[in-house]
This record gives sequence, structure tokens and C-alpha cells, in this order.
Amino acid sequence: MRILIVEDESTLVTYLKKSLEAEGYTVDAALDGDTGLELALSGSYDAITLDIMLPGMNGYSVCREIRKAGISTPVLMLTAKDGEYDEADALDIGADDFLRKPFSLVVLVARIRALVRRGGAARGSELRVGDLVLDPAKRSVSRAGTSIELTPREFALLEYLMHNVGQALSKAQILDHVWSPGFMGDENVAEVYVRYLRKKIDDPFGNPLIKTVRGVGYRIEED
Repeated sequence: MRILIVEDESTLVTYLKKSLEAEGYTVDAALDGDTGLELALSGSYDAITLDIMLPGMNGYSVCREIRKAGISTPVLMLTAKDGEYDEADALDIGADDFLRKPFSLVVLVARIRALVRRGGAARGSELRVGDLVLDPAKRSVSRAGTSIELTPREFALLEYLMHNVGQALSKAQILDHVWSPGFMGDENVAEVYVRYLRKKIDDPFGNPLIKTVRGVGYRIEED
């Protein structure tokens, strides 16, 4: 497994590099945004950790350019800033997860493992449920031939549901796989995002695919 760290704090880079290599990862590092982008575009990585505040090109811009280039490598954004708008901005431009400093190495490694698992699935083939099609490589979704625009979080949620078609998934399972292992936030955020998905992939087509399983959670299946 190959990880790219883009972080301007050299002491933190040294610590993360040694720690991740001890976990069995191969690690490359960049201390500024321009070098980080160059490595991300030229290398083949299983996950990228990307600081927001960087010399030169900032983390938002780096992530945006990575996605523009069609690279689907999972990106974990790191920041010392505290604010939900930073997280929202990061997710909207294509980041897969968000972690605030200071963080535990155990949590960071768990997040990276989760991203690597998702990234492996993302390089797989198309997923289909009825007339709903999700292409992980192209990060595209369509239903009955109509293209559907999803946010990165909505896409990750739909992908997880479609990978487990017909299976009832609890809110805890969804949060663990789509948000982060051991998610400590409000469990109802899963319900909110399922509602967002339904408005986009079910309501306009008159044939709901996402079902509520009372007392359990949700599943996706064709009637």
C-alpha cells in the first residue's frame, strides 16, 4: 500500500512517515502544495493525506486539481482550523474524509485503512440496481439513462448501499464505512443523507429503490 503525505510541518511529516511505514505502508511526502500535486498526478497511490494550509497551492486547490484530472484516489484532508464550513468545503471539492489536528495516530491509521478499502472498491466495475447505475471509476451515477449529480458524501453512501444490495445496513454500519470508523457524531446524519439520496435517485423516478428497514436501518434493492 502506497500513501502520499502532503504536509508542511516537517516534524509531523517525519513522525507520520515513520509511523505509517511501521504499519507496512510505503510513504512518499511533500512539504508544499505544488510538489504534492505533482506527485499525486504522477504517482499511483492508495490514499493521500492532504493538509489545507500549505505553502504555494493550498490543500483545497490541490484536491480540486486531483479530481479534475480524473484521479479517484481517496483523499483525507487535515487541518488545524476548527469549523464545519472547512469540512463542508473539503467534501464538496472531492475529499473523502476530514480530520482535525491534533489527532491520534490510531485514528489516522484507521481512517487511512477505511479510505484504502473504499478506494479498492472504487476501482472496480459498475454497480447496478435495476435502472440505477454507479460507475466508481468515473464517479458517475445515472438512472434510466438520466445523469444524477451527487456530492462526494452522497456518492460514498450510495456506493456502500449498492455494494451491499438487498442487505439491511444499520446507521452505525453506514457511519463506520461512509464517515469514519468509530464515528462519534450524531447518528441521525445517516438519516439526513439517505433523505438527500432519495430526493435525487428515487423521487423523480417514481420507483423507490432505497427502503427503510424498521428497527434496523436501510437497504437498496429493486422491487
